[in-house]
Amino acid sequence: MTVKQKKSILVHVILSAIMAALVCIATILIQIPNPPTRGYINIGDAMIFISALSFGTFVGGFAGAVGSSLADVLSGYALYAPFTFVIKGAEGTLAGLLANRKSVSRDMLAVVVAGLEMILGYFLAEFYLLQYGWAALTEVPGNVFQIVAGGVIGIPTAIIVRRRLPNILKY
Repeated sequence: MTVKQKKSILVHVILSAIMAALVCIATILIQIPNPPTRGYINIGDAMIFISALSFGTFVGGFAGAVGSSLADVLSGYALYAPFTFVIKGAEGTLAGLLANRKSVSRDMLAVVVAGLEMILGYFLAEFYLLQYGWAALTEVPGNVFQIVAGGVIGIPTAIIVRRRLPNILKY
């Protein structure tokens, strides 16, 4: 392994940790409880999208999984942490995979597809695994809001981040 490759790996590990912390903070910052499912609405998806659209699949997936599930644990929603780890990790990974970091339309596609995965993932987890039944539908409007807000905040911010970062930080 070359020095450049080692440096790139180190930079991406550090970026992953920083972005996970920012996802956690954004998720904790605003929480609107949903009593029927004991879940909550938050703006952490914006940071997941910024992570994924700016830095790719690994950083986006790690930040989504670790940052969001850590926020669940720290906020008293530990019941959701295992589901969140998988669902938000997949959201960040998908968004990073679909974005090509050059096209706004690809960024929007990434947000929509990853957002649909998140909405469906939580619905299925709440309906079948947590056995909330049709009360799981009460989460859908809040999750749609999270994706819309995440895209509105995340896409323009990611564009700015990508333009201003040195090439070493880009995939």
